[in-house]
Amino acid sequence: MTRQVFIKSYGCQMNVYDAGRMADALAPAGYARTDSAADADVVVLNTCHIREKAAEKLFSDLGRLRAGRTGRGTRRHPVVVVAGCVAQAEGAEILRRAPWVDVVVGPQTYHRLPGLIARAADGRAVVDTEFPAESKFDCLPEESAPRGPVAFLTVQEGCDKFCAFCVVPYTRGAEVSRPVADVRAEARRLIAAGAREIALLGQNVNAYRGAAPGGEMGLAGLIRLLAAMAPELRIRYTTSHPRDMDAALIGSHGEVAQLMPHLHLPVQSGSDAVLAAMGRGHRAEDYLRLVARLRAARPDIALSSDFIVGFPGESERDFEETLALVREVGYAQAYSFKFSPRPGTPAAARGGHIGEAEKADRLAALQALLAAQQRAFNRAAVGRRLAVLFDRHGRRPGQLAGRSPYLQPVHVDRAAGAADLFGEVREVDIVAAHPNSLAGALPVLEGGPAPAPARAG
Repeated sequence: MTRQVFIKSYGCQMNVYDAGRMADALAPAGYARTDSAADADVVVLNTCHIREKAAEKLFSDLGRLRAGRTGRGTRRHPVVVVAGCVAQAEGAEILRRAPWVDVVVGPQTYHRLPGLIARAADGRAVVDTEFPAESKFDCLPEESAPRGPVAFLTVQEGCDKFCAFCVVPYTRGAEVSRPVADVRAEARRLIAAGAREIALLGQNVNAYRGAAPGGEMGLAGLIRLLAAMAPELRIRYTTSHPRDMDAALIGSHGEVAQLMPHLHLPVQSGSDAVLAAMGRGHRAEDYLRLVARLRAARPDIALSSDFIVGFPGESERDFEETLALVREVGYAQAYSFKFSPRPGTPAAARGGHIGEAEKADRLAALQALLAAQQRAFNRAAVGRRLAVLFDRHGRRPGQLAGRSPYLQPVHVDRAAGAADLFGEVREVDIVAAHPNSLAGALPVLEGGPAPAPARAG
């Protein structure tokens, strides 16, 4: 009898990818994925440890799962699995705070999930957070279900940068790149299953160095390889570190039409003093030069970034330098957070912590500036015709939504009688801009013939 597994992912796109691969690992054991936790035999909470709030969301969800729970391993009382980076970092703490959890599994060992769930059937919690000798990618079965028009593909994991605020080197381990042949094979399966866009993922994806015949291949070479496999494929990659943006990768933004003109390039701060304390290994000036090179290669490239305000020791002048960098770059979108100490990181032990009120004030000022830039970027799209990949249905009946080449959400109210455009790339006239999205219209008369699919570039 088929059993049901519900998987909720927090945090980054790599967790979304991992959720799909967990489902693949469980499929041979008779589990099918469900969107309803109430119907599940197994509930997996796939966690993120980058921010404190992400960890607290886990315990909030665990508290809700506990309500009414009196047993283990039945549909009424499902097996509860905590996976991902919080599991890796805080396995013992999870079991102390939530002793009803059945399985705790780290991001490198989720290929063992079927056996771990079976072991938990006797009522004892099972923990597996060791870094294994084997690669999980060598142990996972092939994808059991299509991922949809937009597919995530992890090509690199871990990070060797050891930024002072970051837990990734401790929860995901050292930088490891998948062999080119393995990436190519997975990409081929995703394309055959209907993927029109593939996002290459890694904690530091532009450090990719995949084994290939005759040596290693960098991310630029991998992008060109995928572009040659499918001329209509749209390609993206995330997340990048400025220190690993080499000339070949920068050049690919101007030379590979299928590489979408959007890049997430975290800087974290505009202050050299704070960047040094963070251990970022670059200065603000280095970042600005890199931005200039990228825009020389692809003048219309849209940039997004990450920022941390209130890092220990950050002065008012340091913060003003961050605002100055933001004004100089001009971002299409960005993520910004107050500093939250992650246990075990060097920054957690630093002196000079900033008060919560001051951090809140700085974050509000930064977010106001970033929001104004995002609104301006979106307004500049009005009147343009953009190629949109429709990958989901909108909130209203007959509405479709997708992404522009610049990663902007775009929604369209379909004309009566128009063909279903889900999974298609179509030219869309942008008619209005909202703070976080664009409104578009298909450039055809109502009831008229649908336009031919737009090319990926």
